[in-house]
Amino acid sequence: MSTISIQLPDGVKQGIETLGKQNGFSVEQFLSIAAGEKLAVMSSLDYLRKEASQGSRQDWDNYLANVPDVPALPGDEI
Repeated sequence: MSTISIQLPDGVKQGIETLGKQNGFSVEQFLSIAAGEKLAVMSSLDYLRKEASQGSRQDWDNYLANVPDVPALPGDEI
């Protein structure tokens, strides 16, 4: 584990403290979880961008051409 010091706007810190009291977590736990979630999202975006760059419009059109043209299942309608 590493320790860092950060400055938060008063309103952000108060909001985290309020949520923490309601849900049983500390400011440190909230920030650790939030940082982990942000890291996962950004890593996923990097992966998706890399994968998307390897595709082509023709590949996409070919894929869609193979999707059956049938009515949506009940409950799946738009």
